[in-house]
Amino acid sequence: MRPHLKALVTAVGVLAVCIWGNAAAAPVTAKTDAFAALGPKLDEIRAKDHLPALAVAVSLRGKIVYEKGFGWANKERRIPATEHTAFSLASVSKPITTTGLMTLVRAGKVALDRPVNDYLGNAKLKSWLGDATDATVRRVANHSSGLPLHFQYFFADEVYTAPTRDESILHYGSLVTTPGERYQYSNMGYGLLDYVISRMSGETFERYMRRGVFAKLGMSHTSVGIDPALGTLTATRYDDDGTPLPSYVTDTPGSSAVYSSAHDLVRFGMFHLKDHLADQSPILTDAELDEMHRATMPQRGMPGTGYAIGWEVIDRPDEYHVITHTGGMPGVATALLLVPDEDIAVAVLANGFRYDLDDALNLIMRTMLPNWMEVPIPRDPKPSSFRPAPELIGTWTGLVHTYRGDRALQLQIAPSGRVEMQIADNAAEVVKDLAITSGTLSGVSRGELSTPDLDRRRPYELELNLQVRGSRMTGCLTAFRSEGRPFGLSHWSELRKQPH
Repeated sequence: MRPHLKALVTAVGVLAVCIWGNAAAAPVTAKTDAFAALGPKLDEIRAKDHLPALAVAVSLRGKIVYEKGFGWANKERRIPATEHTAFSLASVSKPITTTGLMTLVRAGKVALDRPVNDYLGNAKLKSWLGDATDATVRRVANHSSGLPLHFQYFFADEVYTAPTRDESILHYGSLVTTPGERYQYSNMGYGLLDYVISRMSGETFERYMRRGVFAKLGMSHTSVGIDPALGTLTATRYDDDGTPLPSYVTDTPGSSAVYSSAHDLVRFGMFHLKDHLADQSPILTDAELDEMHRATMPQRGMPGTGYAIGWEVIDRPDEYHVITHTGGMPGVATALLLVPDEDIAVAVLANGFRYDLDDALNLIMRTMLPNWMEVPIPRDPKPSSFRPAPELIGTWTGLVHTYRGDRALQLQIAPSGRVEMQIADNAAEVVKDLAITSGTLSGVSRGELSTPDLDRRRPYELELNLQVRGSRMTGCLTAFRSEGRPFGLSHWSELRKQPH
């Protein structure tokens, strides 16, 4: 993945916790004095990272052993953050959404291995490669359905509002790889899952999750969207410069719309650890939880890491088995980490944006597991000079599909490695940051796709991700912006090599 889209994917919540190490697993040695020392250190991390607020909660063997808030839930009104402050969760919403989905699987209303299209309305996923019926509910949940990168925000100070789910599916519900072929993190898939929950339950997503999950798990400070009843117990989201962000929503609520407190979120983790708390209803069996935690799609370039049903699952080299998810979007950074063998759950929530919360997580994990290793996250190397294979050199022509019609697309690949991309009658633009990884050609260029969604979001860049399939290249062209008010909207693209 190129650096440009790595920033985007991080912004929508792919794993950002350290997962590599080389020490043997050690037993838990959580001491009271060690937890007492956490507070000042966590507040130092909050200040260093310029986070308005940070809230954490830690459970061990079925009991919450530490929870606390630091800083301000609302700086302007001087409202302090506590362990009961509801924070926007961003992509930590995903395992919560799939927990709701699994209650419908348990009730026989949804089957994981049936096509997701069976549960949608008039708008269906369209497959440009392979068969759309292979895009099952499970493959949507583990990011292998073929749906590409997708996220967009709709701010209260803008005139545009979020589209209906059917509109989003019609505009962006294109499978750009064969279902099951590869892992590709996609918020669009989780927009489908919350739609499935609503359609199959006969209730709104918000109401079903409140009644069927939050109330039954004793999560009284958790809601889909902002719950007005929580009043001052909701953290304001802040921009990088400390300015309060206008309220915003996405077109995929199941991917990122849940608010929860550190206290509630760690209790959610305890449910998934099978702690069987007396005040939590058994909405899923232990076997059903195991099914949620079973990785069914490996992540390319991440050894020992796979995606399950709403969870990222990691077999660390230091022998710790971790079930986790993180989240990030404007004014949000979150993490929930479970270590089942040690019966540990850790929730860390912030109302400012960070690419990761590693410093806080590692501090807590070293308190719990002294041999927990702090190892930097592997980063993509700087792209080396692109030297195309002979079969790539030449002219490739085809189209990029948008919901306002197809656009002619051409790539000119020179022996020197210079690549130019032309869309319709626009001037050709040089493609930079070129690389080919596992048969996928990627690069970044300027350009215009000219749809209403994009015309109001200028300026933006275009990212190519095309799988080379002999004399054909297929994949997507993603319009994106990673700064300010970010977005990523992907469009099916197909090219064929022209004879000399």
